[in-house]
Amino acid sequence: MDSELLILLAKRRRLSHSVLEYKITNNKPIRDEARELALLEKLINYGKSLGLDPFYINNVFQVILEDSVLNQQAMLQKSLNPESLSDTHKVAYLGGQGSYSQLACHKYFSRRPGTLVELGCQTFLDITQSVEKGQADYGILPIENTSSGSINEVFDLLQHAQVSIIGEVTHSVEHCLLAQEGTTLKDINKIFAHHQPFAQCSRFLEGLGDLTQEACDSTSSALKLAADTPNSAAIGSAQAGKGFGLEVLKTGLANQAENHSRFIVVARQPLQVSTQIPTKTSLIMATKQKVGSLADALMVFKEHNINMTKLESRPVPGNPWEEVFYVDLQA
Repeated sequence: MDSELLILLAKRRRLSHSVLEYKITNNKPIRDEARELALLEKLINYGKSLGLDPFYINNVFQVILEDSVLNQQAMLQKSLNPESLSDTHKVAYLGGQGSYSQLACHKYFSRRPGTLVELGCQTFLDITQSVEKGQADYGILPIENTSSGSINEVFDLLQHAQVSIIGEVTHSVEHCLLAQEGTTLKDINKIFAHHQPFAQCSRFLEGLGDLTQEACDSTSSALKLAADTPNSAAIGSAQAGKGFGLEVLKTGLANQAENHSRFIVVARQPLQVSTQIPTKTSLIMATKQKVGSLADALMVFKEHNINMTKLESRPVPGNPWEEVFYVDLQA
C-alpha cells in the first residue's frame, strides 16, 4: 500500500508539470492561495468522512501543495535562466557535514538537476569570497532566526560583498543535546555549539548550572569536538549527530518551540524572475541625517502599495552614529 502511495505522489507531481504549462500559456500566477485554501477545505471535509483527523489531512496536503508550487517555480526559472542548467552546482556554506547550512543547501538544491559539489567554509566571509572569486557558483548564508533574530554578521557582510541574492530557503531547526554513546546528562561538564544555537537555547542552558560553554565556528565543528571529547556534548540536529556517532540526550532545547532559520542564496550574477512567481527584493539604503528622512523613503513603498516585510538598521563602519537600512519588499 505504501508503494502505491508513492506511485500516486509521483503521478501527481507529473500532473503539476502539465498545470504549469496551462499557467504559462494563460499568464496565471504559480501560487493561487485562495484556490489552495478551498482545496484544503474540501480535502479535510472528505477526510473527516473517512475518519481521518483534520490536522493530519492539513499537514499532509500542505507538504504536497508546497512541493507542487516549488517544482513549478523551479521549472519556470530554468526556462528563463538556461545558464543555471549546469551539470554541477558548486555551493559554499558554513561548516561541513551536519551543519544546518548543509541541510538548507540540500533542501534548496534538491530541485536542480546535476551534481552538487559542496564547499565547507569556516566563516561567512569565506563563503562570499568563494562566490566572488568563482570558486563557488552559489553561497548559502543564514540571515535570521525566529528565536535569536537577525544575524548581524551577515547583514554587515552584505554591505560590501559583490554578490546578488537569487533565492531563499527556510529550515526548521530542532536543537538536540548530543553526546557520545553511554554519556548521561550528569556526566557532561562542557558543551560545544555555534554561538547562534547557544543564543537560541539560552533558557535550557541556564538550567544546567555552571557548565563550560565553548563556541565553535560551525555546528559541524561542535559535533566533531563532542565526538572526540569525553564527558562533553554538542547542540545540533539528531540527523547530524548520527553522522558523528552521537546519541540524543534531550530534544527541544530552543527557547521557542517553533524555531526556524531563513537562509539566503547568493550568486555572482542576478537571475531573471518571472512575474508569475511571488518575489522578494532586498535593498540596502542610506538616508540623510535629518528628521523624517527615513519616513519619507518608506512612504514611497506605501504610495505604490508595496508591502515591506523587514527593516533592519546597521552601523556604518568608520562613520560613528550613521546607519544603513536593509529593507525586504514583496515586489
